[in-house]
Amino acid sequence: MTKKIILSDSAPAAIGPYSQAVAINGALYVSGQIAISVLEAGGDIEEETHQVLKNLGYILKEAGYDYEDVVKCSIFVKDMNHFAQINQVYAQYFSVNPPARETVEVARLPKDVRVEISCIAHK
Repeated sequence: MTKKIILSDSAPAAIGPYSQAVAINGALYVSGQIAISVLEAGGDIEEETHQVLKNLGYILKEAGYDYEDVVKCSIFVKDMNHFAQINQVYAQYFSVNPPARETVEVARLPKDVRVEISCIAHK
């Protein structure tokens, strides 16, 4: 049981003492991803969600996985009123056999972003 730390240069670096992802025994645990650059550029919630999911994709690819291998997502949102827009974007990445998930509204997210998504993938 050897864990492997995954680091993708295409995704933002971790902003704390954690790994972008950890692979162990066929499972990949991807830390929550955010889209600071989109928020700072004034992008809307759809653009922010796309970038978050692209960041997840970069990390999945670095580890040899893809969106179809994702079995669970956790979505944290600053405002549940964005639920429909986030779902619309999310469905573009998980259109067939989508993973299990929950969506939770929270008081605040790192760097004051509006959405954060983490996932677990398995081969």
